[in-house]
Amino acid sequence: MDERQSRRNILAAATAGCIGFTGFTLVMPFLPLYIAELGTTDVGEIAMWTGLTLGATPAVTAISAPLWGRVGDKYGSKLLVIRSLSAFILTKAGMAFVTAPWQLFALRALLGVFAGYGALTMSMAAQSAPRDKMAQAIGTVQTGHRLGPAIGPVIGGILAPLVGLRNSFLVAAAFYLAAMVLILLVYVEPPKRVTSQTARGGREVFSQLLRLPGFLLALFVIFGLQTVDRSFGPVLPLFVQQVGVAAGRIAFVAGVLFSLGAISAAAGSQLGPRLLKRYSAKAVLVAGALTAAIALTAIVIAPSLLILGVAIVIAGTAMGAGTTTIYAVAGGLLPADAHATGFGVMTTASLLGLAVSPVVAGAIGAAGLRIVFVADVFLLVALTALIFTKLGSHAKRETESADPALADP
Repeated sequence: MDERQSRRNILAAATAGCIGFTGFTLVMPFLPLYIAELGTTDVGEIAMWTGLTLGATPAVTAISAPLWGRVGDKYGSKLLVIRSLSAFILTKAGMAFVTAPWQLFALRALLGVFAGYGALTMSMAAQSAPRDKMAQAIGTVQTGHRLGPAIGPVIGGILAPLVGLRNSFLVAAAFYLAAMVLILLVYVEPPKRVTSQTARGGREVFSQLLRLPGFLLALFVIFGLQTVDRSFGPVLPLFVQQVGVAAGRIAFVAGVLFSLGAISAAAGSQLGPRLLKRYSAKAVLVAGALTAAIALTAIVIAPSLLILGVAIVIAGTAMGAGTTTIYAVAGGLLPADAHATGFGVMTTASLLGLAVSPVVAGAIGAAGLRIVFVADVFLLVALTALIFTKLGSHAKRETESADPALADP
């Protein structure tokens, strides 16, 4: 594949990911209101259905992503992404016509079966890039994945009063249609790298991935970083209140902080590949985890709105760089016939962190909001120790050689 088409592929995958994640999060600001509009009046029931509905898609996707990745390795990722985006178009449009909360939940769960395009877009970009530019390609796609959730809720909050809650789901479906058209017109599938093992069964492939030197370590690091990243959600508005923000401004300030976190993580996704050009993956990951730990320690020691904002930006940037780095290094380990499958497994690790983190943070936060940040610091320090002791010192960049960049965990 020529360099020009390679750049077009990476840009198409990143933009489609950004558009898709924007549509995915567009309905979040008013989802409880929509459930109330469907006839649920009890506040507790509204909260329950909101939680179940939001959790349904990532929970099911955590199971389905590696399976769809295996199909992508056999038949091409472009076909799978188009399949996934088509499912999003149909289900999002269907959500505009539901009459009960359980129907909304069912559609979100069904969506999880066909989701997983986030992992596939990363795999598409990584396969389209030369080996020495894999980290940059993954970082570009992850930037799109981060920016989508940063702007989606803002767009949704503006749209809902203008077009109504139901019609906002149709707008979300239109976002996915735009992403699908982009992939159809711009992305060209790289030549398939056929090996003597391409036709292997799924169980054999998954078993081989887990035996790859360092792949389990990568999964632990991805899970840990995602767990810390998503732990702020249940406690941030309450913590904003504790540091003295007036009641009428809490929602606005918390929203700004969430957006700052997402934008700084996107910046970190761009910073990671630049650092890998000068430093080893081990150095980037250790520095990123320690920097995030120090930033969050500042919140524990001297809580204030200014320190909270600065710490979120620093920690978000550091963890964004670390996440891109570990994806890039692990991507360099994957065999040619299990590339999309490997990214699917890594996505499962990320989604498990997404699912577990808010629950654990909410439970810990009941004993004290600052304890959540203390737990995050301990987890980051533990990850630092794990990386320092298990990551091979020869892991310069993910693409310097075909040798495994990680030591056995």
